[in-house]
Amino acid sequence: METTLFGNKQSIEVRALLVGERIDLRSLESAHRLAVSPHVLTSGESGCVAIFRYGAIVLFGLAPMEEVAFLSQIGPIVIKPYPDHETEEVSVYLDPKREEQVDRNGNLVLREFSIDRLQIVADILGKSVVLGHYESRVAQVFDRIEPLAENLKIHGKGLGKGKELMRHIGDTLLIQHKMVGRVEVSEKPEILWDRPKLERLYAHLEDEYELRERHLALERKLDLIAKTVETQIDLLHNNRSLRVEWYIVILIAVEIFLTLYEMFFK
Repeated sequence: METTLFGNKQSIEVRALLVGERIDLRSLESAHRLAVSPHVLTSGESGCVAIFRYGAIVLFGLAPMEEVAFLSQIGPIVIKPYPDHETEEVSVYLDPKREEQVDRNGNLVLREFSIDRLQIVADILGKSVVLGHYESRVAQVFDRIEPLAENLKIHGKGLGKGKELMRHIGDTLLIQHKMVGRVEVSEKPEILWDRPKLERLYAHLEDEYELRERHLALERKLDLIAKTVETQIDLLHNNRSLRVEWYIVILIAVEIFLTLYEMFFK
């Protein structure tokens, strides 16, 4: 048990933030780590921090000034930092006699403040802030492609330039790549292989934060965006092909006219 980690406190505040696209964990190899996958480091007077390579950090039991100091310290190894941080907060209470779960008041109850349990909590909160970030990104993309679908419904034709449409596809593919390749939202953490008894805690938190449902909802929205943009690109290509055909017809007509002119007037 690691009850001394938080100075024998019976409750702590936990705060997750998405600070950037990636964090260079290689810079932390020489630091004293309480655990890896994710990296857990001591911070502040008696708190600790879990750090994920995909840009999320989870702060356990840090005072506001300690949080500011840590963010300043980690700033140089954050790649492409975000100006606004997606956040998730929860109060965690220690109670060896109660079931480990989120209670009616939204507080998380743990039987002990062990490192492996903190890693499970960090994994869930880290994925939650990533999903929150991409939910906002996808909502913005939806706002941009809505006029395309509306114009197709009203006028029956495509709208938009090729480069703009390709950027929409790029956004969609990039989000899918980051969620699947870097964050692995749908994958269970490695620690569960060594601590199968924590499977129940993980499943409960995964259900509480609706990770699977939110991930599937994002995938459906991304598929819809991709299909809408692909339809617009097909229409754009068809329009261009039609214009080329008309140009060919006009050229043939001009050539026939010039031939007849030479035959009858020269």
